Amino acid sequence: MHETAPRGLRLHIGLFGRRNVGKSSLLNALVRQPVAIVSPVAGTTADPVEKPMELQPLGPVLFIDTAGVDDTGELGEQRVLKTRAVFDRTDLGILVAEAGVWGSVEEEIVRDLRSRGVPLVVVFNKADQAPAGADHLARVEALKLPAVAVSAMSGQGLAALREALLLAMPADAVEAPALLGDLVGPGDLAVLVVPIDKEAPQGRLILPQVQAIRDLLDRDAACLVVKERELRGALERLRAPPRLVVTDSQAFLKVAADTPREVPMTSFSILMSRYKGDLLAQVRGAMAIDRLRTGDRVLVAEACSHHPVGEDIGRVKIPRWLTQYVGGRLDFEHVQGRDFPEDVSPYRIVIHCGACMWNRRAMLTRILRCEASGVPITNYGLTIAYSLGIFARALEPFPAALEAWRAGCGAAVARP
Repeated sequence: MHETAPRGLRLHIGLFGRRNVGKSSLLNALVRQPVAIVSPVAGTTADPVEKPMELQPLGPVLFIDTAGVDDTGELGEQRVLKTRAVFDRTDLGILVAEAGVWGSVEEEIVRDLRSRGVPLVVVFNKADQAPAGADHLARVEALKLPAVAVSAMSGQGLAALREALLLAMPADAVEAPALLGDLVGPGDLAVLVVPIDKEAPQGRLILPQVQAIRDLLDRDAACLVVKERELRGALERLRAPPRLVVTDSQAFLKVAADTPREVPMTSFSILMSRYKGDLLAQVRGAMAIDRLRTGDRVLVAEACSHHPVGEDIGRVKIPRWLTQYVGGRLDFEHVQGRDFPEDVSPYRIVIHCGACMWNRRAMLTRILRCEASGVPITNYGLTIAYSLGIFARALEPFPAALEAWRAGCGAAVARP
């Protein structure tokens, strides 16, 4: 993986702290480029600054410089909100403090990151000007946090910081999970059904399709890529049935009809639920579709921002299929990109895209936020399969998810 690795496949490392502690200088020193504006004026950083790079031996990472969490005033409050939004997608945090300074601001950052399960490293910056106080070091040690004394200006301590970052990385960050390579073994064949519609990028495939092809090739499996109209003929020409058929969710019904019942079938979106989110949680969320009633509010969330075209999946097709399933009008609201409500309690269900452009931490944070509010959350592919009556078949490649659905169905029947 190299400099062109998508942001969603990079480990996100956020730099947090008060204003003017040297976060931007530290970012520039780490990436060895002047990517962030540095100034002695407090509050110079407004919007988060992102810089992708290779951090060996870990691989591709995305550093995110943020505004000070102690910013003030009307504009300062907006900057702080943007900084706190970065918490939700951070895989590893760097808490930057001035040497000799540690207080409630730093303690709050620690609590916020730990509440999300985010590991962090403390950096006492400006070590060339003053050493870190013994009492502050003792406090950090009591919190069981690694601490490094650094001078972003002289380069002192940068090597130790890189080592500390590598040691603090989440255990699953070094070895990326399989997208579908664990479902299709070496020498096996997967058939990928790729409709070419108006929203497909001109001359390109969408990211989950490309990732699926690469994952299969990396694991010495073979793949056959067809459009939905060619699936039946392609399957008839095969000497042996494929190990798995994966389709774009929008073609679920036709692909289900054309795929022999003994061949497992699922969708790219459901694969992304497992890869970027929590499949079991989103399967449970899909079961809440049966509890929807006319007039209920439904939030449809899309990770990337794009101009809707024609029969848009999130704005047209899913609302139509859900309305038909429920048998009454639902109140759909839509958000894109990082726009996601802090309070999701007014909604009966949240339906999210596969988040292919995001890192897994960002998607898991949204799932946890919904669970904390008691609001079920599911994803596009699961919603489509459920509303079209092919949910069980779409889950057959994932025994634990299928069992969770069956157990949930039994519990629903048992309830008075």
